[in-house]
Amino acid sequence: MTNTENIDELFESSSIVINNCKSLTNLIQLSVEKIIESFENGNKLLIFGNGGSAADAQHMSAEFIGRYLLERKSLPAIALTTDSSILTAIGNDYNFDQIFSRQCESIVKKGDVIFAISTSGQSKNVIGGIDIAKSKGAFIISLTGEDGKLMKEKSDICLEVPSNSTPRIQEGHRIVIHIICQLVEQDFYQKNSS
Repeated sequence: MTNTENIDELFESSSIVINNCKSLTNLIQLSVEKIIESFENGNKLLIFGNGGSAADAQHMSAEFIGRYLLERKSLPAIALTTDSSILTAIGNDYNFDQIFSRQCESIVKKGDVIFAISTSGQSKNVIGGIDIAKSKGAFIISLTGEDGKLMKEKSDICLEVPSNSTPRIQEGHRIVIHIICQLVEQDFYQKNSS
């Protein structure tokens, strides 16, 4: 196979997965509604994941705190993946499996929304964060791939990108995150602009 053929095949496989993400439409809408409800009640969105998912958490937080498309006031979203001192202290003093649960223990309040991202759905530290946040009364939205059954069991809403290929799942995650950012921004400010 030539590089050109390989590129064409990769674009095709990516577009199939993204098109199949339309099956998540109702769950995405429910996620948007829960995030808006949390913001309206003075709560916050906390986002976390590992590696590329950590980057997605930071990206999503930046879209809410900065802006996505609309000029507007900042929205309360925190990526729990950004403070290297906290991450390395917890990783060193406890273990890496607790980097999100320790943070959730200190800052999650009842009514907050957790947006947990894991391509595999099996990341121990992400599951640990979900468990602590749920025990504190947070609403759990997870974003994973089709094999993320453990996250699905522990979440109120589970957005499963229909693929078992890591790169395709991650591409689906970015699309879902952008859709959520756009709809939350648009709907929140339409509802609360008067």
